Amino acid sequence: MLIRILGAAAGGGYPQWNCHCHGCETARDSGVTLTQSSIAVQSADGSWFLINASPDVRQQIEVMRAAGCFNSHSGNRSLPFAGILLTDAEIDHTTGLILLRESTAPLNIYSTTTVKQALTSGYPLFSTLKNYCDVKWSPLTPGEVTKLTTDIEVEAFALSNKAPKYMESKEAVWGIGLTIRDIITNSTLTYAPGVGSINIDLQKRFENSNCIFIDGTFWTDDELPSLGIGARTAQAMGHLPLSGDNGSLSQLKSISTLCKTILIHINNTNPILIPHSPERQTVESMGVEVGYDGLTFKL
Repeated sequence: MLIRILGAAAGGGYPQWNCHCHGCETARDSGVTLTQSSIAVQSADGSWFLINASPDVRQQIEVMRAAGCFNSHSGNRSLPFAGILLTDAEIDHTTGLILLRESTAPLNIYSTTTVKQALTSGYPLFSTLKNYCDVKWSPLTPGEVTKLTTDIEVEAFALSNKAPKYMESKEAVWGIGLTIRDIITNSTLTYAPGVGSINIDLQKRFENSNCIFIDGTFWTDDELPSLGIGARTAQAMGHLPLSGDNGSLSQLKSISTLCKTILIHINNTNPILIPHSPERQTVESMGVEVGYDGLTFKL
């Protein structure tokens, strides 16, 4: 399977339009930009699957088209994705759906029932799309395997019970990760853009993968409060910080030697985005990659 990062940044992108932190100002000076979190996976038959539909999806599709990713199309206004998989109901992972409303066929969307309910009532994108291209929904159930094509299957697994701000429930599984397997090449990608903790089961899942995309949102737990631009800590927002004795990097030491490890969903305040920063050097010295828009490789 072919894997491509469409957007490596967390919600708001990089630089974020209203932020003047050191990272955002550095990005503006250098002209570096990252769009909001999303990846795409292509099967052997040429079918592309979009994983999370960010507010930047239109731009991301055009970049893919310019790179020659779409060799053919079935109609003048056909959607270039055979399906869209959602890992949660967060605004930065779902707003792009409304930008795809001009599709001439219903959007094939895979998600948990919790996400479906949220996008039908709390943030009614599904309800709105019914009056445009419509939605064809398929369930993603943690612990179960879903076949996407003859050679690609996906297993959802629970990651978080943190509800989006627009929903009050905290009891259900809201965030999931995806383990995507290529049956032909016997290769496995695990995608986990929102990780609050790494337990034994998740660690084993990572160890059994050929490549992992993992939450790289914040460097420290108090990143936003220390900059005076937010009151909540990283863990209060459902993200395990990279640094510290219990941070994800310390827990990834053994894993990063076993499989390709790439950080995604990186917040604009995270200093790993600044080239040659001590934090960036720490990450790279461990053999961990900092994801970027357009990174493409085969498994």
